[in-house]
Amino acid sequence: MKDYLVLRVIAKMIIAFMLVFALYVQFHGDFGPGGGFQAGVIAAASIIFYAIIYGLPAARRVVPDWLVETMVAAGVLLFALVGVAGMLLGGNYLDYFVLHADPVEGQHRGIFWVEAGVFITVAGVMLKIFYLFAGWGREESTEP
Repeated sequence: MKDYLVLRVIAKMIIAFMLVFALYVQFHGDFGPGGGFQAGVIAAASIIFYAIIYGLPAARRVVPDWLVETMVAAGVLLFALVGVAGMLLGGNYLDYFVLHADPVEGQHRGIFWVEAGVFITVAGVMLKIFYLFAGWGREESTEP
């Protein structure tokens, strides 16, 4: 797609809006529809769109494989740590009430961090799946 200058310029603008919308969905998920899963898919879709327009090697330079794999592990770890924090503070696993003196504030903090972990994990998994399938049989693929 190197010959399509207009498409490449428009894609950069759309990708920026997609990433901002992913953040909106992430932070709006505490109070309405949305949350970590939807935001993670939107963020990953923006990188996948980038790969379609600029090529898989360019996308792997923007979001390298090591970062994608770290995202998957870090998101799950963040999710688990929120649960363990609830246990260490005297509650049950993923019991958010104990995360703050005010139970409502504790709920808000717990949901925020769990949704952040889901966002990071979902975005990483979606990109990992795309990288594996898009790089299948290509020489520039770093996967076995």
